Amino acid sequence: MQLRQLNTFRTVAETLNITRAAERLNYAQSSVTEQIQSLEADIGVALFDRTGRRLRLTAAGNRLVDYAERMLALAEEARAVVAGMDDPVGELAIGAPETLCVYRLPALLTRFRETHANVRVLLRPGNRSESRNGVREGTLDLCFTFGPPPTEPEFESMALAPEPVVVVAPPGHPLTKPAQVRTEELAGVNFLVTEQGCSYRRMYDEMLGSSQGPRPRIVAELASIGALRTCVAEGMGCALLPRIAVAADLARGALETVPWMNAHHETDVHVTWRRDGVPPSGLRPFLDTTRELLGSPVG
Repeated sequence: MQLRQLNTFRTVAETLNITRAAERLNYAQSSVTEQIQSLEADIGVALFDRTGRRLRLTAAGNRLVDYAERMLALAEEARAVVAGMDDPVGELAIGAPETLCVYRLPALLTRFRETHANVRVLLRPGNRSESRNGVREGTLDLCFTFGPPPTEPEFESMALAPEPVVVVAPPGHPLTKPAQVRTEELAGVNFLVTEQGCSYRRMYDEMLGSSQGPRPRIVAELASIGALRTCVAEGMGCALLPRIAVAADLARGALETVPWMNAHHETDVHVTWRRDGVPPSGLRPFLDTTRELLGSPVG
């Protein structure tokens, strides 16, 4: 089974016409026919039904189409990787939560672009489940996520510097006055959270929503971090968020921090990619740049 044969098979499967396939491939019709017959002999089954006036794919042919597409795509990817070892080329699709997209990744992408200008980066915001599914399914090459690393054997991951998290409240809120606030003192306090599946919601659930005894009262779920911060500033309640997401609001006094005594004031950050398959040529250089910029503690 040769790549040339698979390419010819794919073209014939698309056109269902030997003449049009030969024109598209710039082959003689006899060459197209010979390649298809040779592929069928190699596999041991007929790929096309030649009875009647029209060419049709057999059940085996239909099944082979997907494999041919994948094998040809993998061959192209391998060529790109080998050709781009000294100078990576192609695309690199990255998933990340909104906060990292806005506050951490711009500097990383800029640095990477300075040394690898031929790699086109696609940045796609998404929650942890969406991003990891994208890596699993191949629509993303890697992703950044808050929380623990994946446990599935299909993934590889690298721990980065953790992000500090804070409880924020509107200016003048009673919980901003004491020197320290214990977790039990947050019981019954109005909190705003993001929707289920979001990394920030997972932080809340793990740090506050699973506490023993009375818990904070969730009064609203919002999909937008910007809207959540504004609602907190307007007095709807408190929220648990990465410090970097609210640093500007804290600096101008739109929000205040609650001096929460929780012993763990940070969330882990990981970058994840697939263990198997041929990686895009820009993946390893990007991981090296990521380790350089985000692999040490950040403020």
